[in-house]
Amino acid sequence: MARVKNGAVTKARHKKVLKAAKGYFGSKHRLYKTAKEQLMHSGQYAFRDRRQKKRDFRKLWITRINAACRQNDISYSRFIEGLTKAGVEVNRKMLSEIAINDPKMFTEFVNVARDGKAGKIVKATEVTGSEVTIKNAKASKEGKSQKNEIKETPDYSKMTVAELKKIAAEKNIDVTGMKKADIVEALTK
Repeated sequence: MARVKNGAVTKARHKKVLKAAKGYFGSKHRLYKTAKEQLMHSGQYAFRDRRQKKRDFRKLWITRINAACRQNDISYSRFIEGLTKAGVEVNRKMLSEIAINDPKMFTEFVNVARDGKAGKIVKATEVTGSEVTIKNAKASKEGKSQKNEIKETPDYSKMTVAELKKIAAEKNIDVTGMKKADIVEALTK
């Protein structure tokens, strides 16, 4: 029987590793052992930094928002608190973009945050596409404003079952033994 050697398989494996290590400094792209070690480390760094990247971008957005807030005489934490109390749901990435590209619109957000913190606005702000509706006045990206009445319907899907049952009791709807989805359906009819 013929003798089987695994030289071809080993060479193919070495070639694959050295090809992946192409461009590394010194012996890390020439020698199989050091190239293999470096590839293992590189894989660990890549795995770690894919998660770290998300944190780094969030830090960057917060820094940009804070800088824009300081220009409008408000701190970042007060700004976010005011927006939360006013019911404005805009993520930090979009706030950062608005702060950079449209300072006038960002000033509107600051005013909303101030009013929300003072308790003047309660869940009356809506963001739709490129338009922001604030206190029944529509403000588009161009800064035009026009009065517009909004009929607010509560979002039942975000409420707890206890809250839904309370609302159902006020509307004289029997929800005994119903699941949350069924209660929400009954309330929206």
